[in-house]
Amino acid sequence: MAATIPRILKLDAGGLPVEWVDWREAVGLYFTDKIAWEAGSEKICLRGGRSRSTGLRSQIEIDSIIAVRDRSHRFARNLVPALTRRELFHRDGGLCLYCGTRLSFSQMQIEHVVPRSKGGDHAWTNVVSTCEGCNRFKDDRTPEQAGMTLLALPYEPNLAEWLILANRRILADQQAFLERLAPKRHARFDG
Repeated sequence: MAATIPRILKLDAGGLPVEWVDWREAVGLYFTDKIAWEAGSEKICLRGGRSRSTGLRSQIEIDSIIAVRDRSHRFARNLVPALTRRELFHRDGGLCLYCGTRLSFSQMQIEHVVPRSKGGDHAWTNVVSTCEGCNRFKDDRTPEQAGMTLLALPYEPNLAEWLILANRRILADQQAFLERLAPKRHARFDG
C-alpha cells in the first residue's frame, strides 16, 4: 500500500517547506492535532480496518500539503542540499550541459567547470552533468580554454528546488507550490 501513496509535503506553520513525509507520519500529525492548516488541492483517502462493534471501515483523508505546528524551520536556515550524483543529474535535467545530449543516469559524468587541479571547488556552482565525450574533450581545462560553451550556468538549488528534485512522484499541486518558492532562473543557452 505504501508504495502507491505519494509523499506529503510538510510545511512549517509560516508556510515554508520543511521536508517530505510518508503517509504514516502525516496520519500521526493529524491524530496528534499538529496540523495548523492544509494547502493542497489533492486529498489522499486512507482506509483502515473494520470496527468490530459497528462493522464500519475506518478512513481518514489527508492533504497533499500540510502545515504543522512544531519547530520545523529547515527552509529558514537556508539549508543547501548535499551535492550528490543523483541530485546533480536531476538539477541538470539529464542533459550534458556542453552538447545537450540526453543522458541516462549511468552515462552521466560529473564535470568540474573550473578543474579541481586549477583550484575549482567541488560545489554546486562549479559542477555540471556531462557526457563522456565532452568530459574527455574538455579534459583539465576551463570551458574557455577548451573552446566550449555551457548551455546553462551551474547553480546551488535552494530547499524548494531540492524538494522538487528529491521526490520522483511529486503531485501537481506540490510542484506548483514549491515552484512559487524557487528563484526564477534564466538559463543561458548559446547556439
